[in-house]
Amino acid sequence: MRRLALSVLLLLLLSGCGGQMSPDEAQESIQVLAMDTAMLITTYGERSPAAAYACEDTIRDLEKQLSRTDPDSEVSRLNAAGGEAVEVGEDLYILLHEAACLSAETRGAFDVTVAPVVSAWGFTEDSFRVPSQAELDGLLKLVDYNAVYDRYLPTADPRAAAIGPGQAIDLGGVAKGYAADKIVKVLQEHEVPRANINLGGNVLAYGDRPDGTPWRVGIQDPARVDEQNAFAGVLALTDSFAVTSGGYQRYFEQDGKTYHHIIDPATGYPADSGLTSVTVVAPALEGFLNGTMCDAYSTALFVMGEEQALDFWRDRSAGVFELVLVTEDGRVVVTEGLADRFTLDESSGYTLEVASR
Repeated sequence: MRRLALSVLLLLLLSGCGGQMSPDEAQESIQVLAMDTAMLITTYGERSPAAAYACEDTIRDLEKQLSRTDPDSEVSRLNAAGGEAVEVGEDLYILLHEAACLSAETRGAFDVTVAPVVSAWGFTEDSFRVPSQAELDGLLKLVDYNAVYDRYLPTADPRAAAIGPGQAIDLGGVAKGYAADKIVKVLQEHEVPRANINLGGNVLAYGDRPDGTPWRVGIQDPARVDEQNAFAGVLALTDSFAVTSGGYQRYFEQDGKTYHHIIDPATGYPADSGLTSVTVVAPALEGFLNGTMCDAYSTALFVMGEEQALDFWRDRSAGVFELVLVTEDGRVVVTEGLADRFTLDESSGYTLEVASR
């Protein structure tokens, strides 16, 4: 069973009141089904229609390159190459390098080579099953981000990349974040003053709302996924990425036990970390891959659990990213950089804690 909406961007829709909207208030809002999720793209300004559809074109172009389930994609060609180097385009070239670096930074808590294990659980094909320990033990031998990093060819011309024999990669854990990074550039090129972009749990709050206040980004309450607009809390954000990962997004049940899709690369099993969701927030800046970073971190820190996730945050410079952690024991932990931008939903029943450095 799928839960596609990890976090929801709360939209402020303006009405014309019988008059023509000013150029700054003009907006275009489109829905896009891509990258295995439902997306909503809303742009403002005189060039908002062109900007919105340029965002969609960017997403669909990346999907064609990065989809593991499309046999004609660059990722599929790389996975089928049997360990040989293959020529790749600029986006895959950049993203492979970034994914390898993020894997190293998180010490393998995020690892794109976990793909064969994810497939063994049936999450890639939606044919769910619990693999045997012997099967997992064999597949875990293929999980090694160093094979991508060591064989990556940064000076090759034309661009080329390779993975280890028998390995397969799945960039689903960073593809939407990378798309959001590229969308920042699209919005700037179209001189869009503000936009709100929801790529299925990957939110880009670009600029501010037409009334000058921050965008309101709701964090789904993992304990109330069947209730409409049930949030753990709401973030007030401007020019920021907010990416949420949670075990409630995609899961199945077998013999009375629930298995979710966030696999721990160290064990081959769904992560059992005491967290039910992780939201990573970082500034949206052109020229930086902060959306990609947030996407990878949200998965990695979910795998790590609360204590290691906060240690990881404390080890980074202030302002690089902030966190909202929802725990199994009924707490919402917010890092201090978000304390004045987060409002707990009191109806959720959670208690709020602020983590400091």
